[in-house]
Amino acid sequence: MNLAVTRLDLESFESLPLHTRRCVFWEVDPTSSTHAVDTQLFGDLGSFESEFDKEAWISGLLLEWGTCGQVAVDGQNGNFVGTAFYAPPGRVPRSRLFPTSPVSADAVLLTSIRAEPGFEEAAPILLDSVLTDLVRRGVRAVEAFGIVRTPAESQATEPSSPTMPASHPEDITELGALESISSELSSWGDEAIVEITRAMHDSPQSDLCVDCIIDADFLKDSGFDVVASHPRFPRFRLELDEGLGWKHEVEHALEKLVLMAAIDLAGRERPAAVPVGLRDRR
Repeated sequence: MNLAVTRLDLESFESLPLHTRRCVFWEVDPTSSTHAVDTQLFGDLGSFESEFDKEAWISGLLLEWGTCGQVAVDGQNGNFVGTAFYAPPGRVPRSRLFPTSPVSADAVLLTSIRAEPGFEEAAPILLDSVLTDLVRRGVRAVEAFGIVRTPAESQATEPSSPTMPASHPEDITELGALESISSELSSWGDEAIVEITRAMHDSPQSDLCVDCIIDADFLKDSGFDVVASHPRFPRFRLELDEGLGWKHEVEHALEKLVLMAAIDLAGRERPAAVPVGLRDRR
């Protein structure tokens, strides 16, 4: 499948997928007087759908900080099929309210990576573009809040998965919740694995925008390390100078070699100048 990734700008805002264009789960302060219905972690999501606020958030970051999003484009029809957003944690109000907050002061927060159905392969490509951009800008680390999904949430985010049985939130049992979690979670430092089930049931799932939180397994498989363990919302971190700094240095060195080779080739192809004295003798 032919996919291209490019930086998000205001001109392409109207082409974003509908949910991405409207949802301000991360961008709007849920405790503010104009949007909040309560002071809990997750409020009424209907109060946080606003294209105006989303566009204003993007516009402000582009002016004051720089690129804050990457978009994946289907090369066949030009449709936007994936998005990734990132920003300084101070510009993401929701980041202060997670049980594993706060985000480290030296890190940029990766808020979401979302691929449209049928374009799941766009997610790792978007992540690579985000990290490459941040490395070039001298960012030291990137962090993200992961989510350990319930079976119902996994079913909703992977509708085409043949291995996921149909389920409903009211049918979730402790056994089912535990079975949906990667067996590798035990190595994350949470010895009391039963707390995972309790945390899942305690979370107000109807008010949680699971599409806008990155899957914990995806982050772990992408090389992120858990820096704040939690049965439901672990916080992950990737050191960019250690993780991708070498890649940027190699790319930069290759670019210099290509440039030097081009200069050398141009010099060889340039006709040699004839000394003035020789011209006169002729």
